[in-house]
Amino acid sequence: MKKIYLFIICTTIAFGSMAQSNKLDILQKNNGEELKGKIIRITDTEVSFVYAGETAEYVIKKADITKITHSSGRVETFAQQPLPVAERQKDPVSMTASPTDHHNKIAILPFTFLMDNQPGADAIGLKAQQDAYGLLSQHVAGYTILDPRTTNATLVQAGATRDKMMGFTMKNICDILGVEYIIDGTVTQAKGYMTSSSSTSGNTTIKRDDADKVKAASGYSSSNSNAAQRYDVSVSLQIYMDNNASIYNENHKAFFSNTDGSYSGPLEYLLKRCPLYTK
Repeated sequence: MKKIYLFIICTTIAFGSMAQSNKLDILQKNNGEELKGKIIRITDTEVSFVYAGETAEYVIKKADITKITHSSGRVETFAQQPLPVAERQKDPVSMTASPTDHHNKIAILPFTFLMDNQPGADAIGLKAQQDAYGLLSQHVAGYTILDPRTTNATLVQAGATRDKMMGFTMKNICDILGVEYIIDGTVTQAKGYMTSSSSTSGNTTIKRDDADKVKAASGYSSSNSNAAQRYDVSVSLQIYMDNNASIYNENHKAFFSNTDGSYSGPLEYLLKRCPLYTK
């Protein structure tokens, strides 16, 4: 009888061991694929794995794994780590950056130019972008500013052109450019009053006879008139963070109208008062 009990116990243990040995480790990848087999080792960045019924060892990046269900039943999940910047830049269209990559980086978008409240020449918006970069780059201690050419090329590669910009949030733009702050501006130019000036010049010769009487006179005279169009110019400036928060939104109009449409005064006024400017 004792031998029978001993046999039953041994059989139970054997089946239990076999059942335990038949349990597999299950790796679930980011794309939903499940891999079943045996985990050999886990490092900080990789998992060495052997498929069930095979002997070849495979190495899988942790960044590609969502979850591991160990044969013991323990479940291990992995936070998704962003790829290094160098890897993301291989595919500019899908390039995104993490908040760490963004830190203390600034990008200036091409300005919008409006003439009498109608879209104006893109060249003026690009010139305003370059002028803002030139001024701010000398007064942003502790920050890094993307040069306009890099900014504009990266936006084009990502499909974030001016005509499609409304389809992107400021967080999207920050992710594309890998920055923490976005500066967006508008230059508005409106026709003001006309100015005019006139001048007159001439020369006259008078001849007299011996009786001191006027005998003949000759000469010429001319007049000139000039008119000039004057413009009222204003600049608006907005600064956004990579969480879509607006931290600066101001507008400034030039104190005096001008004949060349210059926006440098209002632009400098706003930049000197923005939170990114340092003396």
